[in-house]
Amino acid sequence: MDVGGQWSGPPRWWIVSSLLLCVGNLASAQIKYNVPEEVKEGQVIGNIAKDLNLDAVNLSRRRFRIVSGSGDALFQVNQNNGELYVDKRIDRERLCDGNAVCSISLKCVIEDPLEVHYVEVEITDVNDNPPIFPRSEQQFEIAEHTLLGTRFQVQTARDPDLGMNAVRQYKLSQNELFDVDVRERHEIKIPFLVLKKALDRERQGKHRLSLTAIDGGNPPKSGTLNISIIVLDINDNRPVFSRDSYTATILENAPRGTVVIKINATDLDEGMNGEIEFSLGENVEGKIHDLFALDKNTGELQVNGKIDFEDSNVFKLDVQASDKGQPPLIAEAELSIKVTDVNDNSPDIEITSLSSVISENASPGTAVALISVSDKDSGVNGRVICTLPENMPFELKSSSFKENIYSLVTKGRLDREVKSRYEITVTATDLGKPPLSSFKMLNIQVSDVNDNAPEFSQNTYELYLSENNVPGSSIFSVTAFDRDLNENAAIAYHLNQGDLTSFLNINSETGIVYALKSLDFETTKTFHFQVVATDSGAPSLSSNVTVNVFILDQERQQEEQQFLRNLQERLNPQNH
Repeated sequence: MDVGGQWSGPPRWWIVSSLLLCVGNLASAQIKYNVPEEVKEGQVIGNIAKDLNLDAVNLSRRRFRIVSGSGDALFQVNQNNGELYVDKRIDRERLCDGNAVCSISLKCVIEDPLEVHYVEVEITDVNDNPPIFPRSEQQFEIAEHTLLGTRFQVQTARDPDLGMNAVRQYKLSQNELFDVDVRERHEIKIPFLVLKKALDRERQGKHRLSLTAIDGGNPPKSGTLNISIIVLDINDNRPVFSRDSYTATILENAPRGTVVIKINATDLDEGMNGEIEFSLGENVEGKIHDLFALDKNTGELQVNGKIDFEDSNVFKLDVQASDKGQPPLIAEAELSIKVTDVNDNSPDIEITSLSSVISENASPGTAVALISVSDKDSGVNGRVICTLPENMPFELKSSSFKENIYSLVTKGRLDREVKSRYEITVTATDLGKPPLSSFKMLNIQVSDVNDNAPEFSQNTYELYLSENNVPGSSIFSVTAFDRDLNENAAIAYHLNQGDLTSFLNINSETGIVYALKSLDFETTKTFHFQVVATDSGAPSLSSNVTVNVFILDQERQQEEQQFLRNLQERLNPQNH
């Protein structure tokens, strides 16, 4: 980024790689960037739109955004030009706690059409931490006449930085008694004092040295440890472990008090000089003391806290055996504890809803939501299967680009008139024994389209109408109904053109038919007409029904009525 804020090409530390894949209607891509920690806020890491050949002009309209990601929102994306930039201060050591590879995964979504892009940002180390010793001073009690070449382990300086920025060398203050030797164990440089000249307590009983730890940064940073040497009378045999290194295996969530391993050491000396006490090494991290307890007398290492495979799957520590001589002699051994995973974590489900409403005429394969599942366990305990209830017009399409990513799509035609709302339960089940499951609910509303024509209650109607009716009065009514909603179900009625419209009329809203003139049996005895019902959808749908009309002779009706009255009088003379 130049001073004027215009893109002038990536900085030297910027690296990008990308892969594009289409799955159905879902387009996906993965990009990787590298950025050093402690860069200033607002620093552009890369241009996602440019790297994926996206049209930057339409990014804002298509709602280009980051929908999930770890790292407490350290990064943001500019919707106007697609640039990914640093939004907060990045502290690699706080973020990744000493992991060799420190990366943050971001998921970006672009809608209409749907595209999902996975951005991985790897945080590289800079030399922003000096080496630090656990304590500022360390004291050794060394017997006079100790053999030349004897080694004494010194505190290891810790440097949260990695690689060349970590501790590279130790320097000992000038003296004639000791040299410093550095050995690497578990990728940690451990300093030892090496005796190069015999000690004489009667000549000098105390010596002071300083040890400086220097990292490989440019410029280098350093830390200093003050060392006190107390010269005592001899205890000439050190404890000896039964093995140089020990290994043990333990299940995670093992209860407190579980014995992990029992270590053993012997000392050829007698009395207090041959009595041994066990302890954890000087350089064991604090959390080891929270998780394990070593019995100083028996050498049994027991569980003292919650062992979580997802937090750490292996522990490497040093154990010491010290006799009770004056001065005490110490031996060291390595101990490696491997943690076996158990299925103690249910899967996590993350649903990104693309739309809570879908049209009933949506074509099969229309994407409704994006579903991500994960499980903190490992192996089969961390493998997850995602399912939907049966008899649903939806299905899950797994992404071949990234495991445990699914798109929820329609698998058949929807019909709002049959079902207008779906409550979909997404189930994620791991393959552990016994398996653990998680559930999440997704609500989908089906919107209406005008796919139903109005329907009459009968296929045809028959109307018997007396002649000499009053002109303008209603003679009949029809009613139709429509299974659609709103304007798609709003019905208007009219008569087919040419169907006696010169003397018939119909109310378009109510369906009531009116005769505009008086009918005469001697002129017309029967006729028919068609009523058309049309909805207000776009495009509109319609149906029609035929009404058969029969004109009744008024004179004959009167004669029949008189005949019936006379008959009634003869049958019931007492009423008259």
